[in-house]
Amino acid sequence: MDVAEQVKNSLAMSGLANIFIVLLCIALAWWSLQQFRFDLFLKNAKSAPAKMLQVLLSIVLGYEAARFIIDYFNWTQLLQGLF
Repeated sequence: MDVAEQVKNSLAMSGLANIFIVLLCIALAWWSLQQFRFDLFLKNAKSAPAKMLQVLLSIVLGYEAARFIIDYFNWTQLLQGLF
């Protein structure tokens, strides 16, 4: 196996791990938002637009949490060069 193929495989595994982390964080955000009382802020909390708002909030919150985790992992990888 040459170096180019090893780099390609490493990038593929990294991409797959990032996708998994993002999807996991979105699912956790969705699960967490189920406890939030949207009926206090929305006219009809059971409507389709209200559910779409929950989905969009889950995506935004989950993606940002995942970006933090992925960035933090990447920063720790960069610190290995110091020691």
